[in-house]
Amino acid sequence: MSRVQHLEVTAGEADQRLDKWFKSHFPGLSHGQLEKLLRKGEIRVDKKRAKSKDRLEAGQIVRVPPLSEDAFKPVQAKKSGPQEKVLSDRDIAEIRQMILHMDDDVIILNKPAGLPVQGGSGQRRHIDGMLDGLQFNYDERPKLTHRLDKDTSGVLVIGRTRQAAKHLTEAFKKRTTRKIYWALVTGLPRPAQATISYNLSKVPTPAGEKVIVDRDGQTAVSDYSVVFNAGMKASWLALKPLTGRTHQLRVHCAAIGHPIVGDGKYGGSDAFLEGAVSKNMHLHAREITISHPKGGDLTVQAPLGQHMAATWKLLDFHENDYEDPFEEQGW
Repeated sequence: MSRVQHLEVTAGEADQRLDKWFKSHFPGLSHGQLEKLLRKGEIRVDKKRAKSKDRLEAGQIVRVPPLSEDAFKPVQAKKSGPQEKVLSDRDIAEIRQMILHMDDDVIILNKPAGLPVQGGSGQRRHIDGMLDGLQFNYDERPKLTHRLDKDTSGVLVIGRTRQAAKHLTEAFKKRTTRKIYWALVTGLPRPAQATISYNLSKVPTPAGEKVIVDRDGQTAVSDYSVVFNAGMKASWLALKPLTGRTHQLRVHCAAIGHPIVGDGKYGGSDAFLEGAVSKNMHLHAREITISHPKGGDLTVQAPLGQHMAATWKLLDFHENDYEDPFEEQGW
């Protein structure tokens, strides 16, 4: 039997269900065994009772009771005929094509829109499941350090070793990381540059979990600046989140009356433009500056993905015309 453990939820594990978290850490622990431990209160999250469907937040502490050695062992699949490769050549080639930067400690990807970072209901292909393709000659498997929504494209930071991943995760947790997003929103926000400060809470809905503006919710702050606009129809925004809440930028843009184009979850029908503009969500993690495990800061930019690049061309926006509107704020 193992001893009682108190494990911290990393940024890459944020918003993951508790049962999925246990499955990744203790693959040999059955769902029935997990439910029994939860009912008895032996598993706690931040010292409180929890349910298997509860979603975790970065920094929370999960109490893991003593477990048998079998809980740590991966479940062996039954052999029936030829075994498939763990990762296809197509997946390896695809994830390697996403690489924007790679050194001894860090890999930064340009995640395409539509590909989830981690698995979930009905999600068979995701970044986490393709990370073996980035192991190269290392003994350790690369590790996620944060997340992007499935339909958000752009910079995604991977730690090549456990120690590097720990350093990078801490940088996200301490909010010392500078992130810039690009978005296309409906209309023309006024003023042209401002701070959005609306507290946010997660609530269950018939269609699944959703984030809402809630005075009693968690603090959420975002800076925005209009880069260019297409009349009163749509605007290219630069967004700088100062906190890291789930769906923060999406909810904040919708809350000021200018939802991100293609974000029907928070903008409804008002989030879609007529004409040839793609119906996909127009939110892109453009740039990140993060503390490097070996010292100093690392800055990487990601070019726009296919559908946003097509929209930029349609609206006569040009990536090279962008000047950082937040530099004068000390960044």
